[in-house]
Amino acid sequence: MGQPTVGILHPGSMGAAVAACAATNATAVLWCETGRSTASVERAARFGLTPVATLTELLNRSDIVISLCPPAAAEGLARDVAGHRFAGVYVEANAINPERTKRIAALLEHGATVVDGGVIGSPPVGGKRPTMNLSGPDRATERIEELFAGTAVRTAVLGREVGKASALKLAYASFQKTSRVLVALAVGMAREHGVDKELIEVASRRTDSYLSEPQYVAKTAARAWRWGPELEEAADTLAAVGLPPEMLRAAASTLARWHDTKDDSELTLADALDRLAQP
Repeated sequence: MGQPTVGILHPGSMGAAVAACAATNATAVLWCETGRSTASVERAARFGLTPVATLTELLNRSDIVISLCPPAAAEGLARDVAGHRFAGVYVEANAINPERTKRIAALLEHGATVVDGGVIGSPPVGGKRPTMNLSGPDRATERIEELFAGTAVRTAVLGREVGKASALKLAYASFQKTSRVLVALAVGMAREHGVDKELIEVASRRTDSYLSEPQYVAKTAARAWRWGPELEEAADTLAAVGLPPEMLRAAASTLARWHDTKDDSELTLADALDRLAQP
């Protein structure tokens, strides 16, 4: 089998960087520019992706489609793809809970082969090497391993069961992202009482603590628009197996206070804490 043609839906910061890695072992990587923002157009061009005018054209030409979009859009996107009778490999790589992943697999079962994918780590640029965990039918997961062979995206196959990769992604995110929210609250509380420097000093004696990295709070605020919905998905995953979801729902509602700082790279720690204290 020759090199596949790959379609990416839709190239955000993670999607575009992952797609650029896929281009190493693909004939072309396509994306649909209709209705997308100027930022998306510029990002796709920067990563060398090939624009097409319609979803129909993208699906007709693609052997493999990778879905990387905000969690809320995942099922709508899969429904659109199912409506076009796509018959290739569909990588459901969004941060959504395992039940939703299984629903998407059922939507696409009359034609496409669905691989559950979960990306853990930062976008593969500037030396970063995230891992895309995969679960699904053997031949299909092998094709995705081949697609990313020798690139900055590592792959790991967790088994045949769709839902495993989603579960691992959200289990990791629930710890990592809630920990960052707790840092913001701890530093915010200390700052209100004028002991924030002392708190950081105490924390810095333990280098394995997120609390020793308060500067990351500003990055957390800039990513809150993505992290909040992801933690809601993780909370749903906990609730589905009878574990208490309240802690993750609370972290998500805390992140919602930063909804207007989307991707703001100029934000300082003080700005982020001010917004948290005065929504």
